[in-house]
Amino acid sequence: MSGLLGISRGIDAFNERVGRIAAWAIFVAIIVSAVNAIIRKVFGTSSNAWLELQWYLFGAVFMLCAAWTLRANEHIRIDIVSNRLSQAARNRIEIMGHLLFLLPFVAVMVWLCWPFFWLSYRTNEYSSNAGGLVVWPAKGLILLGFILLFMQWASELIKRVAIMRGELADEHAAGGHQAAAEAEAERLLAELAATGAVEVPPGVAAPPPPQSGTAKRSE
Repeated sequence: MSGLLGISRGIDAFNERVGRIAAWAIFVAIIVSAVNAIIRKVFGTSSNAWLELQWYLFGAVFMLCAAWTLRANEHIRIDIVSNRLSQAARNRIEIMGHLLFLLPFVAVMVWLCWPFFWLSYRTNEYSSNAGGLVVWPAKGLILLGFILLFMQWASELIKRVAIMRGELADEHAAGGHQAAAEAEAERLLAELAATGAVEVPPGVAAPPPPQSGTAKRSE
């Protein structure tokens, strides 16, 4: 099992790195959108290539960050139900979900996306819009995104089996994220209360007094 866990750690690290790099496409998309809007307003002209680049970048974020989202356990789940179940029941649901739902979906998408991408690449397909971009890189992102998601599926399955065997701690155990979120919310409320912007709700610890070195001098 240690060898499989090593593979899992490698997949996790790779997908996290890909996700963090791909996330910068959001910033690039904002720049492209702003420049395109300025040029359109100032010079009265625009380009389909600029417009298509924006959704290329959005697609890159959506597809290449999906595996990272699964690795971080940030995908949508019904926590109000999951948190009421025992750890053993949650483990069984995770295994069933990965085998009966995620695996078939990802496998079918990879199977269908390959000819979809390959035909576009082989014919060097271009957008039907005047001045548009080449299409096959966007279709390749779809295929790549599902391949990365398949890799992360394997990693999550390995980790879940190791958790059930007691060989690995569950870093996403129920309650961990909730407690951290509650603590962060209390900290932010306390900081706002210190500025007088809000009133400290009952049950929230009052903010600590300012340090003598940073306290404001009275005028």
